[in-house]
Parts: sequence; structure tokens; C-alpha cells
Amino acid sequence: MPRIPLQPIAFILKKAKIHGTCRLAEGTDITGKHVLIVDAVVNTGGQIAPSAADLRPLGATITHALCVIDRGRSGRTTLAARGVELLNLLTLT
Repeated sequence: MPRIPLQPIAFILKKAKIHGTCRLAEGTDITGKHVLIVDAVVNTGGQIAPSAADLRPLGATITHALCVIDRGRSGRTTLAARGVELLNLLTLT
């Protein structure tokens, strides 16, 4: 099985810590990078939408998000209205 090299990764915090690096995105620098937001389950898009809104001013380009399960609620529509296309592995309706 071929090995796929890992891409740079950043972990997004709900808010920047007041200690350490004091950054919202921990890991690689996202300035000028295309960023894929990954979440396990999407219902309303209530986690991905604010993450995209927080990361764009930091210089990230966000056009897509990926989830394992799309619950088939308003998430896809909510994200599309914010310029983010939702990709998913499974859909539960």
C-alpha cells in the first residue's frame, strides 16, 4: 500500500489561549494556505462556519469542509451561504 505524505496540520481552538503561543490555530502557519476544515459530524454547520470566519482574517483560504457524517440538516446550506462547500463520507437523513 503506498504511503501518502502527511500534509501540514493545524488544530483550531474555540478561542486563543492566554498562555503559550496565544494563537487561535496551533500547529503550522495558515497564512496564505488553502485550509480544509474537518469535523466528525455536521448538523447545522454551527462549528465549521465560525471556524471559517475566524481563520479567514488570519490569511487562510477556505473553500471546502469535510465531515464523516452529514446529518442532512441545514449545515450544507449554512456553509454554502458562507462560501464553504461541504464534502462528506456518509449522509444520515
